[in-house]
Amino acid sequence: MEQQYLGSLLHLADSTLPIGSYTHSAGLETFVQQGLVNSRATADTFVRNMLQHNLRYNDAAFMSLAYAATAEQNITALLELQELCSAVKAPRELREASHKLGGRLTRIFSRRYASPFMTAYEAAAGPGPHYCLVFGVYAYVLGIPLSSTLYAFYYNAAAGMVTNCVKLVPLGQMDGQDIIFDLQPLLQELTTATLQPDKALLGLCNAGFDIRSMQHERLYSRLYMS
Repeated sequence: MEQQYLGSLLHLADSTLPIGSYTHSAGLETFVQQGLVNSRATADTFVRNMLQHNLRYNDAAFMSLAYAATAEQNITALLELQELCSAVKAPRELREASHKLGGRLTRIFSRRYASPFMTAYEAAAGPGPHYCLVFGVYAYVLGIPLSSTLYAFYYNAAAGMVTNCVKLVPLGQMDGQDIIFDLQPLLQELTTATLQPDKALLGLCNAGFDIRSMQHERLYSRLYMS
């Protein structure tokens, strides 16, 4: 049974998908330039805080709810998530990145998996569908269980942040791998917690993450787009 969706899951969550995610640091570059993330320990703290106190109540929760809306074929609910997702992404760079990644992910999978529901969503999505919502829609279309989808979504985000830490701090490759090893219990815990997100907590965020993302727009030198 698992093998029926495993290939699709690995493809959907592949960090090498040509959508440009490697060009974004989600504000990490600011943390590094300000000396706040400067070691393996502080990198580990940054990634854990992003996962527990940001992603859980933002993109991961939106992804889970998009999956549920697709299961119900509820386009109204999905478009409400689209509006709310745009509203809670206060930093311009993060909002634009979400639209760009979502649009590119849609172009990749729509070529092979026709979905009238996804077509209707894309047509009504204004500046473009958000990456986390597209991820949730296609996970359902591909027949991937929600729990597996969530774990892969969290893992993809964690691996991306760790890769950026290795490049920016910089860290040794083994430091990055050890962080990922140590994160796995947390990823499972967050997966379970996000199966049924509390809609009242959508958009909950530590303001520091948004502030650093806004400051990124004006850094003197930048390697990343966000």
